[in-house]
Amino acid sequence: MSAKLIQGYEVVIGFETHTQLATKSKIFSRASTAFGAEPNTQACAVDLALPGTLPVMNREAVACAIRLGLALGSHIAPVSVFARKNYFYPDLPKGYQISQFEIPVVQGGEVSFYLDDEKKTVRLVRAHLEEDAGKSLHEDFIGQSGIDLNRAGTPLLEIVTEPDIRSSEEAVAYAKELHKIVTWIGICDGNMQEGSFRCDANVSVRKPGAPLGTRREIKNLNSFKFMQQAIDYEIRWQIEQIEDGHAIQQATVLFDPDTGETRAMRTKEDAADYRYFPDPDLPPLVVAADWIERERAQMAELPRTMAARFVADYGLPEYDATTLTQSKAMAAYFEAAAKACGQAKLASNWIMGEVSRRLNMAEIGIEQAPVSSAQLAALIARIADGTISNNAAKQVFDALWTGESTEVDAVIEAKGLKQMNDSGALEKILDEVIAANPDNVAQFKAGKDKAFNALVGQAMKASKGKANPQQVNDLLRAKLSGG
Repeated sequence: MSAKLIQGYEVVIGFETHTQLATKSKIFSRASTAFGAEPNTQACAVDLALPGTLPVMNREAVACAIRLGLALGSHIAPVSVFARKNYFYPDLPKGYQISQFEIPVVQGGEVSFYLDDEKKTVRLVRAHLEEDAGKSLHEDFIGQSGIDLNRAGTPLLEIVTEPDIRSSEEAVAYAKELHKIVTWIGICDGNMQEGSFRCDANVSVRKPGAPLGTRREIKNLNSFKFMQQAIDYEIRWQIEQIEDGHAIQQATVLFDPDTGETRAMRTKEDAADYRYFPDPDLPPLVVAADWIERERAQMAELPRTMAARFVADYGLPEYDATTLTQSKAMAAYFEAAAKACGQAKLASNWIMGEVSRRLNMAEIGIEQAPVSSAQLAALIARIADGTISNNAAKQVFDALWTGESTEVDAVIEAKGLKQMNDSGALEKILDEVIAANPDNVAQFKAGKDKAFNALVGQAMKASKGKANPQQVNDLLRAKLSGG
């Protein structure tokens, strides 16, 4: 869906993303966070809040929050507070979740991205530290349910946006950009299938200029494909309900990928329903200014900073620079190729074009690309110095990709792909083409450009594609103008 009105309605979406932090132990205990252990083997007494136990803050979890705040241009609170969020589900062993409410550790910030060549920015409300709950397991074949508490106490950063998103495409683009950032700075592995990066979309619709509509929250979207499908369905459903005269009820819903539909799970709670109050077992979290500066000094170059450098150092358009910094691996691949061949824009075009197309077809990342950055640089150098044409370059690239050869020059030689650089031989071909096509020559002189293109095509055919197209254009135009 586009950001335009849908059946006369404006779409309003806010996001909450639960990012599992890449710590070895849980947020308030020393129990392991490793994925895939046998059920209930990684839940210790602290995670279960057994009598006599006390939570102890995981310092690395706080460091992850600081790094996120720095990456998103947020305010990092010097003092933040933990609260108890009270609700009663079987997979919440304490009967409450330790979270942050009134004073979160990360406040404000923004995430910017491109969609259809247009820059969009989503403002952030906050990112707060909290512990995860356990997991309910439903075994339909035996008609029973069980509880796995291994996840209980796993450290999360919940990242909350303003309701700035206006379409499912924007929602997916935002989620992908946030996913890139948290994996880039190393605070999350980003594995959506394992639940490390889970998104909740708060969706509502309204007539333009009207107050915000009643939202329904789509929980636990763990793939970008399902995210767009779920939001699109929810938008259509809400519009249909309103058009039929029904009021939207605030609710939490789940998306069923088998049916492509959302279904209500429970009525949506408000903050008052959770009866927040400060956790008496945890003192305020104090983040000193020198801690923030130490984290800043240790952080790798951020995507937006690297993109700005690509614009300044390599003269790339902002769109190219942003696209090439979608991952550290792609950025490194580009920079290595650009430095080796000295043709940054050509390298950018090839990576965003042919290389990305092949990667998508093979469903692999650029880390697994059969063509190295050095090989791509060698290929681009041969285009730049006129040795081969763009069409010939695609044949060379194909040979490199399929493993037919590892050397650019060897492929060019073996396939006879060198461009014709002998101006005398080319002039002879052009003279023959002009003599054989008097009608096209006459039409060109009468002002018909299509006739010129036809003559160029004949010349390229006569040279078996080896002539330099630009050289053909220049020489042919000179001959015809002089004649």
